[in-house]
Amino acid sequence: MFIVRITMKARMEKRTEMMQTLLSMIEPTEKEKGCLSYNVFCDIEGKTVFNLIEEWETREDLDHHIRSERFGVLLGTKSLLAKPLEMKIHTVSNSEGAEVVNALRGK
Repeated sequence: MFIVRITMKARMEKRTEMMQTLLSMIEPTEKEKGCLSYNVFCDIEGKTVFNLIEEWETREDLDHHIRSERFGVLLGTKSLLAKPLEMKIHTVSNSEGAEVVNALRGK
């Protein structure tokens, strides 16, 4: 699995436009092959910082998404940003859930 985290700090006067752009991308991206999740979060204190968290099944699916027009729209938001977006791609080889917490806490 591949997790992408993109952090974007919008200019205050462009915050609404940035939010609308990000929200419009959720549903169509979630329908792309290999997309496991696509979520947008807004910093509750800064209100201009948005985090986009994407999960992809394979690197091939992620690469296809990055080459897509939709991802190009995301890259095109640079005029709305106070600084360049930050992007990290993480490769996940193993995931664990609540069972680990329960085992460690003796439940």
